[in-house]
Amino acid sequence: MASRAANFKKAAIKAAATARKWAAAAAREADRLLAEARKRVKEEQRQRRLKAALRRTGKVMRAAGRAAIVAGIAAGIAAARKPGGRKSRKRGRR
Repeated sequence: MASRAANFKKAAIKAAATARKWAAAAAREADRLLAEARKRVKEEQRQRRLKAALRRTGKVMRAAGRAAIVAGIAAGIAAARKPGGRKSRKRGRR
């Protein structure tokens, strides 16, 4: 029969081994959570960059639209000023 000291030592070793196993599992879980957090941060940064690019594109499209409207108006005014188009006579020949 084992002595009390031997039983205590055996129980302490078993508890230490169990604690080490759970500590390793906790470390793996912490690494997994950290990787997930990093992934989310990268996705958020990517979404922010995409939204900024879309905002810039929208500004460019609005400016192009305004320029097209102005060009259309200018073309309409120019067409209204010269109703018959360009009629020039040739000089020197009659």
